[in-house]
Amino acid sequence: MLLVAALALAVLALVLVERRAGAPAVVADPIRTPGVLNPDVTQATIGTTICVQGWTRTVRPPTDYTNALKRRQMRAYGESGPPSGYQEDHLISLELGGHPTDPRNLWPEPYQTSIGDGGAHYKDKVENYLHDQVCAGRVSLQDAQHEIATDWYRVYTTSVPH
Repeated sequence: MLLVAALALAVLALVLVERRAGAPAVVADPIRTPGVLNPDVTQATIGTTICVQGWTRTVRPPTDYTNALKRRQMRAYGESGPPSGYQEDHLISLELGGHPTDPRNLWPEPYQTSIGDGGAHYKDKVENYLHDQVCAGRVSLQDAQHEIATDWYRVYTTSVPH
């Protein structure tokens, strides 16, 4: 438990250092974007929701909504780059049961960060990996949601095949 807390503090410190240096953050601000779950997705429903191919298309919000939210959140996050340099990303991804439209589950995730493998495309790999683990029964939905929301980058560096 102490190791988990120490890891969380290290990630938070990394975010704060990157913010001060003017580089985009690797993780979402836990105050602005704590992550929100889709109440329709539980461990009992994964067989009819997230583990059904194409299910996320049925809940994905329209681009008009996410683009407008991205611009507002970029201002709130103090990001000044072009919107095309960011993906309005679900902190807890749709394929892991994240809420599709709640702004507390969405954030402007940069494609490029000061850490070479810390951008949006790398988090996508973690989302896919954890989704596969949940649907294969190797990881519980709750554990995967916790991992993606609290330290996706650790999962990327320690578990995702490169």
